[in-house]
Amino acid sequence: MSNPATAPKRFAFGLTAAASAAAMLALAPVPALAVPAGGYADLVETVAPAVVYVEVTGKAQPVSDRQAMPNDQFMEDFMRRFGGRLPQQPESRPMKGAGSGFVIAEEGLIVTNNHVIDNAQTVTVTLADGSKHDATVVGTDPLTDIALLKVDADTPLPVVEFGSSEELRVGDEVIAMGSPFGLSGTVTSGIVSATSRNINSGPFDDFIQTDAAINRGNSGGPLFNAEGEVVGVNTAIYSPGGGSVGIGFAVPSDMVQKIVADLEDDGEITRGWLGVQIKPLSEDAANVLGREAGKGVVIEGVEADSPAAKAGLKPGDVVLRFGGTEIDELRDLTAAVAMNAPGEAAQIEVLRQGKELTLDVTLGDRSGQEA
Repeated sequence: MSNPATAPKRFAFGLTAAASAAAMLALAPVPALAVPAGGYADLVETVAPAVVYVEVTGKAQPVSDRQAMPNDQFMEDFMRRFGGRLPQQPESRPMKGAGSGFVIAEEGLIVTNNHVIDNAQTVTVTLADGSKHDATVVGTDPLTDIALLKVDADTPLPVVEFGSSEELRVGDEVIAMGSPFGLSGTVTSGIVSATSRNINSGPFDDFIQTDAAINRGNSGGPLFNAEGEVVGVNTAIYSPGGGSVGIGFAVPSDMVQKIVADLEDDGEITRGWLGVQIKPLSEDAANVLGREAGKGVVIEGVEADSPAAKAGLKPGDVVLRFGGTEIDELRDLTAAVAMNAPGEAAQIEVLRQGKELTLDVTLGDRSGQEA
């Protein structure tokens, strides 16, 4: 796994068919085009001005002594043969990086990936018109790999709107835009290959998988639906050889919008905290409880004086739902709790000794907490 990344509606046409002489059957219209009639040119023309190229420089990295200086024997041979002084090796190597992003507010707010600007000393954004602007980092969230930047421009900037990632279905058309290998303004298309994909990169994995070509430099760029709405932020690829093999991943827009709103408020992310240790429900326990094998979360431990303890949760409780969200695996509960703010009240439904219970819990602050 490597980390690099108003429009026309979708068109369809119907089919009709003749049956036997005894009857005529008409087939209902069905979507049948992989690409809208006329292609994506109108859509791209509309959204492209809001897609940007992000360049960063970081603190110079010291060159190791082994790299910077030849060994003693080499030095003696060099001096004996040629005399004079040895060529000097650079003392440090400046860190440079690049990625993509997109403008979400006319005053210059830009979304990108955290890993694009992580540890950067300077961040420069090149707009679609070619103008370069120094950017400041409003805030970052390493756990979801989202960052929010701000640039100052003389005029309002073109923007793109978020769409709902929840409404995406496998097979829906999507378009990725960004600057792979520094080639700004690159457009690729494909479909949604999977949703809610867990790639074991962090506690909030819920990626959209797509076969639209995503490469190094696409990180932080938008993934659009066929209506020109941002439904994801291109973040990662699976690439044995370093290039696109048709397996790319994007952070879903529903999650991104919550993170961005929190960062825009004060540059910080606040997450709810429950105070439990959890583990998967074992297959044997699932059979006894009549639960589907491979699904279920068990509370293994409850921290003293935590929100969970105050709510009455106990080790051995099987979590069924949190705030209306079905809990089938560990990340479901982690995300459901974390996406609520500290101090918010919620209900958690558990199975305890064969009986379902609903408990009220007021979340704490996850900052500085391990669970």
